[in-house]
Amino acid sequence: MKRTSAYIIAGVLLFALSVFCGCDKHELQHPKSITVMIYSEYIDPEMITDFQMKTGYKLQLELYEAQEDMLAKLQAKDSNKYDVIIASDVVIQQMIQQGLIAPIDTNKIPNRENIADQFKSPSYDPTNTYTLPYLWGTTGILYRDSTIDANHASYSMLFDTKKTKGSFSLLEESRSMLSMALLAKGFSANSTKPSEINEAVELILKAKKDLRFLGFDGSVSGKDKVLSGMAWAAIVFNGEAMAAIDEDPTLQFAIPKEGSFMWVDAMTLSSKAQNVEGAYAFMNYILDAKNGAQLAKFINYATPNKASLKVMDNDFKNNRVINPTKEEIDRMVFLRDLGDASQIFDTAWALIKTK
Repeated sequence: MKRTSAYIIAGVLLFALSVFCGCDKHELQHPKSITVMIYSEYIDPEMITDFQMKTGYKLQLELYEAQEDMLAKLQAKDSNKYDVIIASDVVIQQMIQQGLIAPIDTNKIPNRENIADQFKSPSYDPTNTYTLPYLWGTTGILYRDSTIDANHASYSMLFDTKKTKGSFSLLEESRSMLSMALLAKGFSANSTKPSEINEAVELILKAKKDLRFLGFDGSVSGKDKVLSGMAWAAIVFNGEAMAAIDEDPTLQFAIPKEGSFMWVDAMTLSSKAQNVEGAYAFMNYILDAKNGAQLAKFINYATPNKASLKVMDNDFKNNRVINPTKEEIDRMVFLRDLGDASQIFDTAWALIKTK
């Protein structure tokens, strides 16, 4: 696949740079590398080498597919190998409470001034102490069916056996998947009512019994299955959907009429970071206007960087898959941190996965 090849090329270039730039003054002044924990396929490989050329730090990536995997890695004994963690808004408060991330010295990040106002003082970090935005996006259904208008698509495509037209996969993220099932039932995505969550569980379990159900996948895996023809539909993030549509324009992406949610992925500083200065260098690099634009265009997600928007073309800014319409935004919400009620979701997901 194109991006996989790009990562291999980037790796070769990084190795070459490590050989030929071994005596660079940056290397003498700074620790050799920083490690960023990040979703897979979530940075332009060219930026990896560019970051090293401009800062002297080698960038190492630790990849994950789902929030649960990320949290498990951070709770492991060797979690001191991570410097920066890219995390979704919905888990930020949990990470703060567990002491997994540390306050950021924003004075070390002058490009923070490029952050758009609507991404300042977010509900998950109202004092702007622990996070800086990386990208933002949405979650919906990627499908192969020209007879279903994206403006009228429904969760019934997946949860109603009479309306499901082919094999499908659901998202391997407990909070996201349960919240979508709540929306499909007409409830709030942030509901903590046990009776409503039980109905969401039953809805997902019903889908699991469908012989066309392919399993729970990360967004990248779900996208690949639809793109290859293995699946008729999958729940994915809009960036993966856009990558698939770029390869096959017959595919469609929809925010279901019952609603969905927007999310922000944020840069955080690991509380066990070994290279804090390198972490700040990475955050400042991402928030540069040109770098932010390059990142958004490669990954196909919307940018929270107001300076980046000024250097991006209108085709990108007007793309409804990447930048949802007002009508789509009006039927989306942000998922809230549920505090102690999150245990209800954990128990519900455990039941779904084992039954």
